[in-house]
Amino acid sequence: MIFKRSIQFLRGVISKGGRNPKTTPELYVVGAGPGDPELITIKASKILQNARVVLYDNLANKELLKLCPKHCEKIYVGKQPYGCHTPQEAIHELIKEKAYEKGSVVRLKGGDPFIFGRGYEEMIFAREHGINSYYIPGISSMQAIGFENIPLTHRGVSESIWVITGTKKDGSLSEDLRLAMKSNATVVIYMGMKKLKQIVDAYVNEGHGGVSAAIVQHASLPHKKIIAGKVEELPMLVQEKGFTHPAIIIIGKTVELMC
Repeated sequence: MIFKRSIQFLRGVISKGGRNPKTTPELYVVGAGPGDPELITIKASKILQNARVVLYDNLANKELLKLCPKHCEKIYVGKQPYGCHTPQEAIHELIKEKAYEKGSVVRLKGGDPFIFGRGYEEMIFAREHGINSYYIPGISSMQAIGFENIPLTHRGVSESIWVITGTKKDGSLSEDLRLAMKSNATVVIYMGMKKLKQIVDAYVNEGHGGVSAAIVQHASLPHKKIIAGKVEELPMLVQEKGFTHPAIIIIGKTVELMC
């Protein structure tokens, strides 16, 4: 129903050569998946094929923009890890400006917008400014580690998953990590490369330095890279292999199942 409503709106805008004043502006927060453009959902693909404006981030595969029609306005609003970035406030203003100018905005975000992607923040902002907003999920990078034969759960090995951000809003390491390492869960850490030494030190100090771990970079893409070993070995392996961000850290016994 959401997609049909969007198509009807877009046809109205195109036929009138501008914004339909009777239609409430819309925002679609769309997950671009972990990297491989073929892993985008059918619903997301259809929305891109009818997009008037796309605000896309650094982790969204640029191949997906080829799905957009010729008249679509494509605006890069990427945030490179620990580097140049578009402030979130500027993205919010673009959402409001383009939604009222063009009627519909697609916000294309790498992975899943609701897993450390700030997607819901953008939806809240949109709704506060009279813009209807809709969420289209995407495959997250933590699911893409399955391509490396690392399951997130496996009977008798791991019965749960802890998904943790490596860097909180204030820049500190999440206290949830200390709770997670006391369980048998698979621990997945997003945005943790800058905090790798602190993460490893926390495990070592708790006597868990020998737990199996892996780091995957560019999951699902041809130029993917992976290292695996013990938690305490990760800093050395990262230096040897020249690993950097963005990458995802996986800690737990399921890493031992990797073929």
